[in-house]
Amino acid sequence: MSAARGQQVQGIVEALRAEIIAGRLPPDAQLRQEALAARFGVSRMPVREALRELENQGFVIVPANRSARVAPLLVEEMIEIFEMRALAEALALEKAIPNMTERDIDRAEALASELEQAPIGDFARLNTAFHLALYRPCGRPRLLAHIESLGRAADRYLRAAAAGLDYRDPSDREHRAMVEACRARDTARAVDLVRRHILDGCDVMKRAMSEGTEEQPTAQRL
Repeated sequence: MSAARGQQVQGIVEALRAEIIAGRLPPDAQLRQEALAARFGVSRMPVREALRELENQGFVIVPANRSARVAPLLVEEMIEIFEMRALAEALALEKAIPNMTERDIDRAEALASELEQAPIGDFARLNTAFHLALYRPCGRPRLLAHIESLGRAADRYLRAAAAGLDYRDPSDREHRAMVEACRARDTARAVDLVRRHILDGCDVMKRAMSEGTEEQPTAQRL
């Protein structure tokens, strides 16, 4: 793939992913290659490659001989994503704390404060930034890349939870507790906090999504 086409593909991926996470492209919305090519001013080839990449990331479904569509929000997928996050992020934080500087912790604390005051549209982005600020000192680039990939997959669910559930206040308190444990270099407490923080959020969203399926029994989605 040429550098120019690679940039086209990446630009399309980022634009569509942002619209899916924000809900501007809702679950099951069709993504027609011809329309997307016209919108982005490219041929169908980079659009096709972008849709395949979004499929690999879990945002899009590309059936054979049919138009691509936005993937639904599924209870089972959400649980899997958050269980994987809990394991990976606990490991990253365990490895990060011995390398943390006060500046690293100050940065995470500042992001926690910003997150508490942020509008709902900025919740997922700042939440990801807060967590990564704690994990980056781990010195494990593959682990961090894995966490970022899971974070992108979780963003849709986090946005839905923050918008429709009583989730932000408990989340804010847990972020503060994580910062305090890191500042005290209490690795065991910090790791336990981040694991429970992620799994508790999963339980909140699972209950909300399960209640939604009672109203719409044919589809397990938000």
